[in-house]
Amino acid sequence: MPGSQARCRARDRNNVLNRPEFMSLNQPPRREQAVGEGRGGGSVGPRRAAFRQQSQQEDAGLRGSRDSSEGGPAAEGGAKDTSRWPEQDCMQLNPSFRGIAINSLLAIDISLSKRLGVCVRPHGPGAPLRSMVTLLALSGHALPWLCGTLICLWRSNTLAGQEVLINLLLALILDLMTVAGMQKLVKRRGPWDFPPGFLDYIAMDIYSFPAAHASRAVMVSKFLLNHLVLAVPLRILLYLWAFLVGVSRVLLGKHHLSDVGCGFALGFLHFSLVESVWLDSATCQTLISIGTLRWTLLV
Repeated sequence: MPGSQARCRARDRNNVLNRPEFMSLNQPPRREQAVGEGRGGGSVGPRRAAFRQQSQQEDAGLRGSRDSSEGGPAAEGGAKDTSRWPEQDCMQLNPSFRGIAINSLLAIDISLSKRLGVCVRPHGPGAPLRSMVTLLALSGHALPWLCGTLICLWRSNTLAGQEVLINLLLALILDLMTVAGMQKLVKRRGPWDFPPGFLDYIAMDIYSFPAAHASRAVMVSKFLLNHLVLAVPLRILLYLWAFLVGVSRVLLGKHHLSDVGCGFALGFLHFSLVESVWLDSATCQTLISIGTLRWTLLV
């Protein structure tokens, strides 16, 4: 009998599953443990109870969130489990090719936008061009175009001119509201993170993405080229003006290169949308009569 007990103890020592790090695999489920303790009462010795408590703590540290979902000590204490599975760590340490490509493009975009912001400071390398670049950016602001369109509409006497001006005014309002909504949704700051100015608050051009000036410049240039008969040099100058308005915002440090590119695309989309829902002369005259009636009532 003593010989058989010695052989059993030697076999238990040589068994790999009896090591402390693998003892949790030999433990029965917690419900069975609770039932066994209820049946056995005080027959379990203090040494075995302490060993079981230690194995439960090791099991909770190794398995993490599984123990908390089964009602382990971490879930009973109400503590939040912050352990993660090894597969999740590998997913974070080895991101996908798409994530790496997007992060690399964003880093290049930010770096190039900051390097091109030569007119940001009054005493920077682009200080001699700062006033001209600021004036060029102001030409793409919403306020001059809205006021100019309203003045031309007030002085216009032809039905064709009023039709074009009404649709241009609606296109400007559409561009203003769409860009302001997208900027509020994305909330991307500029490369230099300058606070917006007074004119920016008026035009609701607070954030960086997309570039409102670039979108408006492309939309207006396409609109004028499509509805006005211009000579070839003027058409080239109009295209060049739209491009330089977007570049001026990058030179002033207001937008990233990607913001200006997306602004160009959005302006072209606004032009296509306005052309698809073009208001005819009768509808424009109705709108003008309603607006005139409101002004007379106010006066």
